Amino acid sequence: MKLFFHLGRYTKLMGKVFSRPGKASIFFKQILKEIDSLGINSLGIVIIIAFFMGVVITLQTAYNIENPFIPLYLIGLGTRDSMILEFSSTICGLILAGKVGSSIASEIGTMRVTEQIDALEVMGINSANHLILPKIIAAVFINPFLTIISIFIGIFGGWLAGVLSGAVSSENYIYGVQYAFEPFYVTYSLIKTLFFAFIITSVSSYEGFYCTGGALEVGKASTKAVVYSSLMILLFNVILTQLLLTH
Repeated sequence: MKLFFHLGRYTKLMGKVFSRPGKASIFFKQILKEIDSLGINSLGIVIIIAFFMGVVITLQTAYNIENPFIPLYLIGLGTRDSMILEFSSTICGLILAGKVGSSIASEIGTMRVTEQIDALEVMGINSANHLILPKIIAAVFINPFLTIISIFIGIFGGWLAGVLSGAVSSENYIYGVQYAFEPFYVTYSLIKTLFFAFIITSVSSYEGFYCTGGALEVGKASTKAVVYSSLMILLFNVILTQLLLTH
């Protein structure tokens, strides 16, 4: 029953969130601020993780291919497909759930327990729309760019590791990256990213918005936001893969 309660309350909150925003200029400024806060500030961690994921995939693939009949260009192909299909969207989504999700939940949760949200409501402002919608729009807009950057950095990291370790030549790796490229894989990755961006921001905002108590409860809401958004990302990863990739 608790699941249905939270599902109903979440749906009701999203109804408030997606109502007509107030002053357009203020709303636009909020979106730009959130793009910087949620997206640009996450670029560093995304680049570092993508680079090392590319390195690890390349080295593990290279050291597992010992059969001389298996062409070495498969290392580049494997790194490319692993980064595009799974790592750049899902793993980066999980990392952002930890970084961005906890930040959103603690920010809105603190506003709730310090009665700032109540003050907005008293002034006649739709607090859910004012606080949450800019975050959702910002994440849905900027996260696909982070995914694209992550794909390129991961493939570059794999190339660097393969060439420097002597596991694969530059020509073989680049040929593998270009071999039998399927453009729909990038589309699939970006569709997943859009869903994950919405999940991270909306679930984290929900946990913060209905937080009650004090600082301890804000910490608990922040933890719940990370856990629940991560679980939802994994669930939707399975659903979207089934819908988009199976023929």
